[in-house]
Amino acid sequence: MKAIRRLTVRPVLPDPLRPLSDLARNLRWSWHPETRDLFQSVDPACWASSGRDPVRLLGTVPPARLAELAEDRRFLRRLTAVADDLDHYMTGDRWYQAKSGRLPAAVAYFSPEFGITAALPQYSGGLGILAGDHLKAASDLGVPLIGVGLLYRHGYFRQSLSRDGWQQEHYPVLDPHELPLALLKEPDGTPAHVALALPGGRELRARVWLAQVGRVPLLLLDSDVEENDLGERGVTDRLYGGGSEHRLLQEMLLGIGGVRAVRTYCRLTGHAGPEVFHTNEGHAGFLGLERIAELCDEGLEFGSALEAVRAGTVFTTHTPVPAGIDRFDRELVARHFGPDSELPRIDVERILRLGMETYPGGEPNLFNMAVMGLRLAQRANGVSLLHGGVSRSMFAGLWPGFDADEVPITSVTNGVHAPTWVAPEVFRLGARQIGAQRAEDAMAVGGSERWDSVADIPDQDIWELRRTLREQLVEEVRERLRASWRQRGAGTAELGWIDDVLDPDVLTIGFARRVPSYKRLTLMLRDRDRLMDLLLHPERPIQIVVAGKAHPADDGGKRLVQELVRFADDPRVRHRIVFLPDYGMAMAQKLYPGCDIWLNNPLRPLEACGTSGMKAALNGCLNLSVLDGWWDEWFQPDFGWAIPTADGPGTDPDRRDAIEAAALYDLLEQRVTPRFYERAASGLPDRWIEMVRKTLGLLGPKVLAGRMVREYVERLYAPAAEAHRAMDPDSARGLAEWKARVRSAWSQVSVDHVETGSATALAELGSTLGLRVRVKLGDLAPEDVEVQAVSGRVDSEDRITDASKVPLKPVGGPDMEGRWVYEGPLALDRTGPFGYTVRVLPAHRLLASGAETGLVAVPSDDLAQAAGLLMR
Repeated sequence: MKAIRRLTVRPVLPDPLRPLSDLARNLRWSWHPETRDLFQSVDPACWASSGRDPVRLLGTVPPARLAELAEDRRFLRRLTAVADDLDHYMTGDRWYQAKSGRLPAAVAYFSPEFGITAALPQYSGGLGILAGDHLKAASDLGVPLIGVGLLYRHGYFRQSLSRDGWQQEHYPVLDPHELPLALLKEPDGTPAHVALALPGGRELRARVWLAQVGRVPLLLLDSDVEENDLGERGVTDRLYGGGSEHRLLQEMLLGIGGVRAVRTYCRLTGHAGPEVFHTNEGHAGFLGLERIAELCDEGLEFGSALEAVRAGTVFTTHTPVPAGIDRFDRELVARHFGPDSELPRIDVERILRLGMETYPGGEPNLFNMAVMGLRLAQRANGVSLLHGGVSRSMFAGLWPGFDADEVPITSVTNGVHAPTWVAPEVFRLGARQIGAQRAEDAMAVGGSERWDSVADIPDQDIWELRRTLREQLVEEVRERLRASWRQRGAGTAELGWIDDVLDPDVLTIGFARRVPSYKRLTLMLRDRDRLMDLLLHPERPIQIVVAGKAHPADDGGKRLVQELVRFADDPRVRHRIVFLPDYGMAMAQKLYPGCDIWLNNPLRPLEACGTSGMKAALNGCLNLSVLDGWWDEWFQPDFGWAIPTADGPGTDPDRRDAIEAAALYDLLEQRVTPRFYERAASGLPDRWIEMVRKTLGLLGPKVLAGRMVREYVERLYAPAAEAHRAMDPDSARGLAEWKARVRSAWSQVSVDHVETGSATALAELGSTLGLRVRVKLGDLAPEDVEVQAVSGRVDSEDRITDASKVPLKPVGGPDMEGRWVYEGPLALDRTGPFGYTVRVLPAHRLLASGAETGLVAVPSDDLAQAAGLLMR
């Protein structure tokens, strides 16, 4: 019979065991081995059946076992030690508290998804896992972060396969009461709510769940409340589900409702209010509008409030292609804002202008969330060095007149949270070498000196570790493959072959990620005969473990999955290549350590970062990847292999795939497999082991989320907090008025004359030219601008590369025609073709960069030809 109502019955723990509840409710257990070991010892069978989830475990342990543990002194001593360790972790000073200078009192970090643990499935892929790792690393470092997201009742989706290999989606209902969450409550015990106004006088209400991620609170908004109509209850039903209006409501709730949830949380708990707001991708961009509305309520007008909000906002873009950005019809956005909907005090046209694609090739009728994110943030970044460059080019239209390399988007390369992703066996090997505390510090904080000791680990120990991890992966794969085939309808009698799937002594390659077309899941199948030869080589075979989900609406991605599955079903090779459905954190934590090679073959440069290879590297797995994302930045032959790319503009996609697939096969045949299977006199593959050692010792400290969060603090959060503090109401008004005045007068600004003290086209290195420039400033004054000389090497089209900028100084007052003279020296500090130009930029002490306003005046073409200087 089916239940007519569902409720959760919580266990009553004996008093001596009460600390178990606090330990279960703080998600630090997901990356703290001692806490997990403690819960496992409560009841090993229940621990396994509960999916290693402490909350579910405590709900299934028999009362008799709890009573027994309450009398077990040894267990109680362990419980006390683990609880004391958590208390010290939560309250003690960490890296952030030891930093000098005025750091932000708090930072609010908004993301549409968070991958903290498999027990809280609120993620779809790399963006969510990155967000989860960001929170965990911030906790380890003591950074006062507040995470903000949505609670999806169905999560993303669970994946299985049909008999013919077609992806099937399942959406199990998640009961928040069975998750490691607690309701945020008002002092009278009622649940705290936030509300958004909807068209037609309706309202969208959401309650706020709290997940404690170590020291970091994560607020998750949930619209499935009785006060909402059925449509509004479904706003937070699925991650990345529904149509445009559904997505718009999700993003309004995340951004606008998220700010209101943060204000409520700080009011109820006394937590410091955020000085910096960090938008992880454009989905949460509406948070800036809510903060503008807050300031307008305090008396600022829109332009001043915009400047104040921008000063304290950081925007991180993760997409390398315009198609990956959320864009909404402007009429849909207009309907949800204004007098009859949300933020009624703000003119709808001003909201729409923030998201308009006002650049060549842009669509004026679409509202672009990334464009709004950039306009609402004074500081922005991509997620790898290469992606920063791609982002500057992609969004250069927002800063007309500036070269792409001057677009104010920097980069902070992603990192991964080592305590989450490093296998316990790897950690124990490191702890044996340098001690447990130093090993913990090495993974959480970083610092190369803590990783140098990897050089002293004996070859035999490294090789035994690698085989142990490979053996564990083989067992995991067989178990998951058996379960998958049963879901596909196979009987037990058909599955005897699975006992021979994979071999713990064979070179093992992993490939696991989302399945959009650009990640090229099936590139390995390009030449099936060559792949079969590699899989079945009599002396140097390889074996491949593949996993990944296609978006439910992406039939092209599903066809790629099916193509791979059908190949892996072939009886000739099914013991050497497997596809595992339902890729998620639990699978990944076994997959990364057990592989020898991590394969990544996206279309360059469409992989923004690609952090899965980082997680593999932290376990001694070598990377075999296209030079994209982080691998383009940090590749060395010590760490793995680079797949050559054929990404020239004249190469059609099919030919490109053929060339790059052939390069992949060549690398595997000629360099990778020989290196793995060749043995030294010791009987060990010493050259392979040395690559593992260098991957751990040299690459390890770079790929840490601790390094990433430290960079965010020092390069983005601290400057944003300083700018926020400087932007008091008077300063905000002054900057807004100044920008309005400069924009209205900029058409009068021009460079009228440029002369130099030398007319020759040859000069010697180290010599100096005297520049004299006349500029018209119209209604502006010298203090409103900076006149610069820009110089550097020039290419064949006379474009300046690797430019140096030197400010010129005004000499005297304006002449009768209102022109000002600027002078300054130009140092010839480089040999070869050399050139210069001059330009005028707006200048103000509260601007984060000279390009911020998007305004620039340069010499006319005629003037450049008359005065330009090229030295060859």
